[in-house]
Amino acid sequence: MLFTIEEQGLDKLIMVGDRVLVKPRLGSKKTQGGLYLPPGVEEKRKVQAGYIIKCGPGYPIPANPEADEPWKEQSGKPIYVSLQAKEGDLAVYLQEGCIELELGKEKYVILPHSAILMLIRDESLFI
Repeated sequence: MLFTIEEQGLDKLIMVGDRVLVKPRLGSKKTQGGLYLPPGVEEKRKVQAGYIIKCGPGYPIPANPEADEPWKEQSGKPIYVSLQAKEGDLAVYLQEGCIELELGKEKYVILPHSAILMLIRDESLFI
């Protein structure tokens, strides 16, 4: 199922929890043997790859139950365990748990962090 959003600004998107926004990488139209693949074959593969565009804050964890004074006011700010994925990483992920999203004319995928199998990070891109 393809979910379409007419808004054309990635800066307005906020990823929630452990969700990651990925721009799928275009696959090869030929096999290694030189045979041309019919349209749609690449999208049906169980394992895909793409570049991470945005990440959520991470996994929420409960507040510290061993507070020294239970009647004191808590800070109220949620605490998160951060994700391994960072913007710009190349992610290899399972297609099964993904939600397809069309923003403007670009196709993106929203997936949980647990669907990512491997990350490829090139630190030279960030220097």
